[in-house]
Amino acid sequence: LYDAHNAETLLQQRAFETDRRSPAGLPGALYSFIQSRRLARFEAETLRRADRVLCVSQEDARALRSLVPTCGPLIIPNGIHLSGYDTFIQNSPSAISHQPSVILFTGKMDYRPNVDAALWFADAILPRIRAARPEAQFVVAWQKPHARLNVLAGRPGIVLTGTVPDIRPYLAAAAVYVAPLRMGGGTRFKLLEAMAMRKAIVSTTVGAEGFAARDGIEMLVADSSSSFADAVIILLANESKRAALGESARRFVENGYDWSAIVPRVEASYRPSEPRLEIGD
Repeated sequence: LYDAHNAETLLQQRAFETDRRSPAGLPGALYSFIQSRRLARFEAETLRRADRVLCVSQEDARALRSLVPTCGPLIIPNGIHLSGYDTFIQNSPSAISHQPSVILFTGKMDYRPNVDAALWFADAILPRIRAARPEAQFVVAWQKPHARLNVLAGRPGIVLTGTVPDIRPYLAAAAVYVAPLRMGGGTRFKLLEAMAMRKAIVSTTVGAEGFAARDGIEMLVADSSSSFADAVIILLANESKRAALGESARRFVENGYDWSAIVPRVEASYRPSEPRLEIGD
């Protein structure tokens, strides 16, 4: 059984497409160009050897089938223990708990798509937001910080937390949660966490990939730096819209992403007698 946490070839292909757009990204683009071809061979061989393949999104399923059309991936989404968020008592760190316009991004910050997302937001999006909302603070709460993010240290309007033991206080304190991802694969557990905490979310299409969330209902989706900034500015200025998006996001995650609903599907996929049929989200 092969559990495809990401469609790895797709991830590197997207990294190549993103990095080749700027001169500074060309070394990374060359790395991904080479790796995507190596990974395509390795991933295809893995798929051929597996009796059953699991993945987390329709997009990843298509990418895996493009490598081995007969692999028949089962789509079983990532899940979350909602009870751990329901019982959380807000106790946000004093460094950010009283800021009026906290914009939060979270994740493993030695992961290339997250590093790219944080730098893109800080360089291309945050200045537009702070022109309209000078009090806005971009908080990056992370694990395993990468040295590439050191350039953000000390910039006005940016807070780099370093590794934190629990992300929930930061989610509780945030006015808006952002997922400015331009590359990657699979689905983003960080979005499930934000939805569980009833956060208003702005994401790119890539960031929201794998979830059937609707633009304007469960989150706002924007792909250019200007449209992303505009979406955040709108939410910072409109508490009722933030609350409505947060409530819709919470209902969305309740209706299919709690582990109590997903684990039986995982267990069923392990049974040899189960047919190899696709399971949609």
